[in-house]
Amino acid sequence: MLNYMINMDMIGRLNADRKLSISGIGTSPEFESIIDGISEPKFSVKKEMSGLGPSDHASFYNAEIPVLAFFTGQHSDYHKPSDDHQFINYNGIRDIVSYIFNVIKTLDSKSKQTFVKTKDESQTRMSFAVTLGVMPDYMYDGKGMKIDGTKDGKPAQLAGIQKGDIVVKMDSTEVPDMQAYMKCLSLFKAGQTVDVVVIRDGKEITKKVTF
Repeated sequence: MLNYMINMDMIGRLNADRKLSISGIGTSPEFESIIDGISEPKFSVKKEMSGLGPSDHASFYNAEIPVLAFFTGQHSDYHKPSDDHQFINYNGIRDIVSYIFNVIKTLDSKSKQTFVKTKDESQTRMSFAVTLGVMPDYMYDGKGMKIDGTKDGKPAQLAGIQKGDIVVKMDSTEVPDMQAYMKCLSLFKAGQTVDVVVIRDGKEITKKVTF
């Protein structure tokens, strides 16, 4: 009988902030305290409670097995030939594996982990008639939706929205987080022009975006 599942999906690009995302923390009552107790190596940990996500751990979660998924963030080379070895942070991988080893060592000293069902974010998925044409910064955990990149020729880039901008409002709707951004995006239609408010260098800027 499986006790828990560890997923290391895209852990090769640890950035200078050493931000490490860990999903599935809510799938066992002991996970959060164990994660909080690991002090070496040091990371800025972004905690995600949900055990569901677009990776291999979702199948284990659906089989009621506690999961922990480790991730260092999306990037513009994802699923492209340009995602090559020179971009890998080898020291970062070593530290993450060491961190995970400490997690496993702690977990294996305890009794079997109890599975806890977490919020199913897939239930809030919506269909979109339009796209902003950006890559969200999935490691960002502040207010709004931070942009990690824009796609050439798409609405955001044509409107002058840039990498690093934080979307906080679209039309008349506030955007406090990623879920709100997706919900907001589902309201717009092709050809529609809306005001998009972003934070850039600490200041609010309004851009007119045509979908």
